[in-house]
Amino acid sequence: MSVGEGAGTSFDTMRGRDYAGIRQFTVFLENRVGQLLELIRRFEGTGIRIVALSINDAAECAFVRFVVSDPERGREILERAGLAIIESDLIGVQLPGGPQPLLRVCTALLQAEVNIIQAYPLLTQPGGIPSVALMVDNLELSTETLNSKGFHIITEADLSDSDEPEGLA
Repeated sequence: MSVGEGAGTSFDTMRGRDYAGIRQFTVFLENRVGQLLELIRRFEGTGIRIVALSINDAAECAFVRFVVSDPERGREILERAGLAIIESDLIGVQLPGGPQPLLRVCTALLQAEVNIIQAYPLLTQPGGIPSVALMVDNLELSTETLNSKGFHIITEADLSDSDEPEGLA
């Protein structure tokens, strides 16, 4: 009998399902001149773009959080560089038209009792529509809630360069 056989518990992970999240990498950097540039240069010539970026810093250190257009290759680059990384799942959502689009997103998540932990804009706007990346305390419920209310969820495939018009890559 192999491990887990007949246990009745599925060992599928979120990545094993058809999951609509996007991955964020967090890298710890010493708060010195040029550290961010050195991190960003690691993607130079790879065809991978940073599509979202957030920096939280203190006197001695900074946490750089970012999303890249190809997370699998991005992780490889960061690991080869010997950087300590944390990988997290976010939900990407296109902002609806009309007044106060963030209010509509936040209201939908509040109604589902989902807490937003972090939020920042996506630099790449799939379909030319402004979008945000959100770290929430319940990804599955967030996705279900926003889908049921008609919001368009951004996937990693939406962030790849394959759909970008010529000259934007």
